[in-house]
Amino acid sequence: MSSTSDVDRTGREYFISQNNAFGGWTTIEYRYGAFDDGDSNAFRLERPFYALDTRWAAGVAAATNRRIDSVYSGSEIVGQYRHASDQGDIYGGWSPGLVNGWAHRYSIGLQYQDDAYSTDPSLPAPPQVPADLTLVAPFLRYELIKDNFEKVKNRNLIERVEYFELGLHVQMQLGRATTALGSTRDLWLYTAAVSDGFALTPGDNLLVSAYANGRYGSEGGERQFYGTSGKYYREQRGRGLFFASVSADTIMNGEPADQFQLGGDSGLRGYPQRYQTGTNRVVLSLEQRGYTDWYPFRLFRIGGAVFYDYGRAWGGENQNAANPGWLSDVGIGLRILNDRTSRGGVLHIDLAYPLKADPDIKSYQFLVNWRTSF
Repeated sequence: MSSTSDVDRTGREYFISQNNAFGGWTTIEYRYGAFDDGDSNAFRLERPFYALDTRWAAGVAAATNRRIDSVYSGSEIVGQYRHASDQGDIYGGWSPGLVNGWAHRYSIGLQYQDDAYSTDPSLPAPPQVPADLTLVAPFLRYELIKDNFEKVKNRNLIERVEYFELGLHVQMQLGRATTALGSTRDLWLYTAAVSDGFALTPGDNLLVSAYANGRYGSEGGERQFYGTSGKYYREQRGRGLFFASVSADTIMNGEPADQFQLGGDSGLRGYPQRYQTGTNRVVLSLEQRGYTDWYPFRLFRIGGAVFYDYGRAWGGENQNAANPGWLSDVGIGLRILNDRTSRGGVLHIDLAYPLKADPDIKSYQFLVNWRTSF
């Protein structure tokens, strides 16, 4: 069970899973979430490509979600509407295994998605409500992985072995939704992602990635998301590490609620949640990290960081008007890893100060959240 509480929704999620069902690598998982704005259900039965030399994979998944979508201008809600989503997919995949250091994977499947939107008199009226849409699409998927992993420690976790993927990794999927199969419209559906890593010197790594996904029909592209990012790690003597990351994202022909956000735990830690919103986003983060050997109660690993953030979100019909330019902040943070869980998540406790503030926000932000990495 897990709990969530933020400005969007409050509730709990219950889940049960078995990652080695039937004496192998099959995962069975069920999740149920009860929130103040709706509920969710999700089921998954899957035998994935669990290793580079795995020869086949198959899976089926289904999910329902009832929630409220919000449209923001800065940190203010300017409209809300109800969103009911039902989705599912089934696939089967084949691979020749690991050949000459490369793994090629091929999959074929069918995906289903039904989105229905409605206004609610008790909610602030949105500027626009998306049209209902049903998609039934057969798809083809291809994945390419280079066998190049580096065994490291004290990067994204604390005193735990990690495997950095330094080889080329490509994923592509193309689907075709047609009215003949029950779709609302004829559309091409595409997703693509590529990443690569470079060992510049021992203990000096650069990871780069890019992604694209969206739809394409008779009226052109719709809900197109594009982005790229880079992460740089440089080990230092003792238990220190310098980390830098930069990312850039954009949305083209999106729906009203399709917005990037900056502030709080979504970037720019010295500013409130959703301090800036828009269809474009650029974020730079610099961190000087420290990993201690303190091991209280033999349960927790302790680390810390001094950080600087710089970035901006802009564009679209509902971008914020107050303090819309480039923003920056500085801060310090404590990192606590629970060493007795398989997930290995890290508790973040940050104190950050905005360097370009206006009188309407606090002179500091105190953040506590749980993340999968340092």
